[in-house]
Amino acid sequence: MPLVRYDVDDRGVATLALDDPATRNALGDALLDELLARLQQAREDASVRVVVLTSTDDRVFSSGGNLKAFSDDAPVITKYAGLDRFPRLFRLLGGLGKPSVCVANGDVLAGAFGLALACDLLVAREGVRFGCPEINVGVFPFMISALIYRSVPRAVANELMLTGELITAERALSLHVVNRLVPVDDLGDEVRRLTDHLASRSPLLMRLGKDALDATRDLPFDAALDHLQAQLALAFTTDDIVEGVTAFREKRDPVWRGR
Repeated sequence: MPLVRYDVDDRGVATLALDDPATRNALGDALLDELLARLQQAREDASVRVVVLTSTDDRVFSSGGNLKAFSDDAPVITKYAGLDRFPRLFRLLGGLGKPSVCVANGDVLAGAFGLALACDLLVAREGVRFGCPEINVGVFPFMISALIYRSVPRAVANELMLTGELITAERALSLHVVNRLVPVDDLGDEVRRLTDHLASRSPLLMRLGKDALDATRDLPFDAALDHLQAQLALAFTTDDIVEGVTAFREKRDPVWRGR
């Protein structure tokens, strides 16, 4: 049975749902390989406009890395060879070319916290918790620390990683980690509204914008401005930018041509 369910609806919204309840969606090698393959599939599918990452379990989005693999007797070189999965996953989400939405319908723990932070938007239901408790079992959130430091203030990042304590969804919202906090009964409707909104935008301009953000996120200011100026000039050559402005002035819905 697949560990990641994949579905694309008629709006162009691809939903990837982690589905390994026996391990609480632990991010083992097999699940990560499936997730990478499905994200690549969504990236290459021109009909996909939005990617939603969620879980089939309403108690836990994911418990994080597979602890059994940390303590097994596999050779160190074998373990090291598999460590590239998380960097590949984070880079793929950054370079997806279409917006990604993490829907936290359950607790988001350890490596899964990094996965959520790698998405563009994060919608959480009330009652879920976030954090990186690795230090409690003699591990450390090495790979996701780069994402945590880019997402929350330094003092909070240190607190999360050094104490292993979890934070509530309410605190995550106050830290601007979460975009929207929703009652459990309203979660589906809120995700539908958000994905409707995203899917209605020009896929071409969304891809150009997403690629620009990914390319300039860590550039020095002047280099970022040079790159963004070139991307804006490229956007001016597209039919979609003309169609968007024309539709706005004519008070009608735009018809995107993708060119």
